[in-house]
Amino acid sequence: MPLPDSADEMIYFRTGLLGPSVSEDKGEPMDIKTCLLLSGYNRKTNEAMNSLIREMDETLWLTKFDGYYPTVKSLCNHLYIGDLSWLKRFATLRSFAFAESPLITKPIEIRAEAFQTVPEYLQMRSALDDLIDAFIRELTEADLEATLSYVNFRGEAQLRNYGGLAMHFFNHQTHHRGMISVYLDSMKIVNDFSNLSLLV
Repeated sequence: MPLPDSADEMIYFRTGLLGPSVSEDKGEPMDIKTCLLLSGYNRKTNEAMNSLIREMDETLWLTKFDGYYPTVKSLCNHLYIGDLSWLKRFATLRSFAFAESPLITKPIEIRAEAFQTVPEYLQMRSALDDLIDAFIRELTEADLEATLSYVNFRGEAQLRNYGGLAMHFFNHQTHHRGMISVYLDSMKIVNDFSNLSLLV
């Protein structure tokens, strides 16, 4: 069996939680109000975080730490590729207007380097967050209750609750922004961009 493509899947790989099917009891699905809240949180938090990244020189952008994704650049790249990959999956449920974006129609590899420099990253991240907002505005409660069929990066067929996957999508962003915060702390860059309570 092939190994997971990232540290994100490693714990599920080891514990057997990467099964292919929806279980009988997954709790209540996500709702539209929560999706809109988390979409706004994603944008505002990225804007605050990126205001700090914007001031980085190449040395700080590429400073290596002892993590699976060892630099701020590699974490930002992983977040970008991960978000875009999930949007591509979400787009397969039904016909969506956001899915007509070239970002969705253009192929992308999970291990690709989407950008090299801070300015490139900032421009691409902003465009992607625009697309995330557009996706969330199109969602219906019926979408969130649906089951999405897709193939993961290890080639395994999956059947998952769409709303639960939307929650995973936003939770994954928060997880890795937290890692970026740790790297910023280590570089003595004061940061505090993750306060969801300011939006509720």
